[in-house]
Amino acid sequence: MLLGLKTGRRCWTTLKGVDPEFRARVYAIVAQIPKGRVMAYGQIAALAGSPYSARIVGGIAHWGDPDLPWQRVVMKDGSLAPGYPGGTAGHAEALRAEGVAVDEDYRVDIAELLWSPPSS
Repeated sequence: MLLGLKTGRRCWTTLKGVDPEFRARVYAIVAQIPKGRVMAYGQIAALAGSPYSARIVGGIAHWGDPDLPWQRVVMKDGSLAPGYPGGTAGHAEALRAEGVAVDEDYRVDIAELLWSPPSS
């Protein structure tokens, strides 16, 4: 980890050290999120077997497979990710392209749009 240039907070620079099995579970969950729906970072972490790893899911989103629908992953209150390419505006644009309503505060209606994969 390195200190972020703007915030001084620690940030992920690679996926080194992230359990490959956890990462694979995160990828499998994110790949299932349908268009028009969203999941929260913490929700994904819990379903992947590590309920206190929302920030690690964020690191995986930032540094992981770019072909997955990361635009469908939001914060637990419906806020969009500032680390998404193009910032919150870029995140909003990607969601709006899928027909998701994003308000002027860059939030989605989490109660309406939250999706959970079917139980196995």
